[in-house]
Amino acid sequence: MKKVTIVGMGLSARDVTAEQLDVIRSADILMGGKRHLDQFGDLPMRKKTITSRIDEAMAFIIEQRKSASIVVLASGDPLFYGIGARIARELGPDQVVIFPNITSIAAAFARIGRPWSDAAVVSLHGRNHKHRLIEEVKRNKSVAVLTDARHSPRWLAQWLMGKGVKHTAMTVFEKMGSAEEALHRCSLQQAAQMDFVQPNVVILELEPGNASCGDLTLGMADDAFSHENGLITKMEVRAVTLAKLRLKPGLTLWDLGAGSGSVGIEASTLIGPGRIIAVEKRAARLAQIRENAERYGVYNLDAVQCTLPEGLADLPAPDRIFIGGGGRELAAIIAVSAQLLRPEGVVVVNTVLADNLCRALDALKAADMSTEVVQLQVSRSKAMPWSRRFEALNPVWIISGTRFSSKEESEKAEP
Repeated sequence: MKKVTIVGMGLSARDVTAEQLDVIRSADILMGGKRHLDQFGDLPMRKKTITSRIDEAMAFIIEQRKSASIVVLASGDPLFYGIGARIARELGPDQVVIFPNITSIAAAFARIGRPWSDAAVVSLHGRNHKHRLIEEVKRNKSVAVLTDARHSPRWLAQWLMGKGVKHTAMTVFEKMGSAEEALHRCSLQQAAQMDFVQPNVVILELEPGNASCGDLTLGMADDAFSHENGLITKMEVRAVTLAKLRLKPGLTLWDLGAGSGSVGIEASTLIGPGRIIAVEKRAARLAQIRENAERYGVYNLDAVQCTLPEGLADLPAPDRIFIGGGGRELAAIIAVSAQLLRPEGVVVVNTVLADNLCRALDALKAADMSTEVVQLQVSRSKAMPWSRRFEALNPVWIISGTRFSSKEESEKAEP
């Protein structure tokens, strides 16, 4: 069984060293993408084109390396979003020899004379990392994006604008390392109307002179959000609600009866590249949700208009559900949404109505969920001429339901 050699091509064959050329020439089988193999058309060894069917390429490598020496040509650096990582993982790191090279990202930043030690890198090349991209755009002034034919710069600009991203410039690098290499600097609005040559790399940067979005933290004051006539989950209740949701990066949260969207928007600080689906039936409140999300750069929030529980089956399956409204339909909303909840999911319901406390508990138990209730009574200090008094807010019941992966775990969690 022979080790497999993986050679990083950098931007083109010009970046390959003399040592690497000797290794390539000594191969029994040379593998790589068509554009890489075309650069070595004069070499006599057997050649195998790697297509998008990577599983087939892996099966070929595993079979042929029993008797043949195989060299795989990889774009840029083999271990930087490259095929080298897949080969090393499947064969084992002791069964590969890897020659690194310059990445297209490093070359792109070099072209514009910018450091990239603090830049974020997101690959959309054959990957669905859109929501991670949104999080990185929010947190970083420079984000490099590896594109493909489907996730082109034009698509990227249109998608970012659709999420409310503003004040971001795009630099597109076409066919790097070739005689046709080109660089385009443009706004998102301009890029959304342009076609670009593949392959390409994109760098997104906050436009000079434009501040990033307002600072978003847990415990935002109620008046930090646009809302209607005091109809907002109060700051202290919001804090306990988020704790009960037990959020973590990457989850999908439904905020049902979202109102101003304050719970979902603060939740974005905890779920990172996850998703927030804020559902509200009133158009005016939907506008407030979008305004609040844009104000704080919460680009991974989708505001959806529907009358609950209709339309829930069409949404991405949730890991966490917060229900801040519901009225007389609360039991039906819980029943439908609980059916769509992923394993080990959590539902949190807030209500000030005694009847809905009972409805929520019964509905959660009917959905075979472990339940817990907390009553929260908040009093806020008010200044007096020479002292302070406390003014009580409405008491709120916070009802939690947890779906465990096994009946045994559920029984252990019951009080």
